[in-house]
Amino acid sequence: MNTSRHIHINCMNSMDILLTLAGFVFVCLGIIGSFLPILPGPITSWVGLLLLHLTKVIPQNWTFLGITLFIAVFIFIMDYFIPAIGAKKFGGTKYGAYGTTIGLIIGLFSPIPFGILIGAFFGAFVGELLYDGKDTNRALKASTGAFLGFLASATIKFSVAIVYFFLFLSTVWEYKSVLF
Repeated sequence: MNTSRHIHINCMNSMDILLTLAGFVFVCLGIIGSFLPILPGPITSWVGLLLLHLTKVIPQNWTFLGITLFIAVFIFIMDYFIPAIGAKKFGGTKYGAYGTTIGLIIGLFSPIPFGILIGAFFGAFVGELLYDGKDTNRALKASTGAFLGFLASATIKFSVAIVYFFLFLSTVWEYKSVLF
């Protein structure tokens, strides 16, 4: 009888370890997602926090999870407005915003240093030139605005993802003797 109880406890621990490792992957992906338009950074990081709180070891704090989810969703929604606000302040159009995203993706796969940043800026510039190829000064100004909006948005998302990463690590550290 003690043997079956011992096996059951080990299964729970292995499930907790699996959830913790999956949670760690998600908080790391959330940091990466702060810069990639394909992956919602803070929400992905929040999933990591949720997985950690679903373990049997970590007490489920629904208030904490609710507040962090609200922040992640709020940042996710604002992410659609911040770059547009930056572009509009500098006279940009949707073409510049689309160009920023395309340039960001191209820059991600380019072998040059700071490819994401360079790609985002030049993507916005090309997008604005497609909108109005005659006024390069306006296109340069608008692409600067779109680029600054992208930087502001990425900085906010990155900051939240880093905070969630450290919340994850501090919780794991607090319960390490029970988890591992």
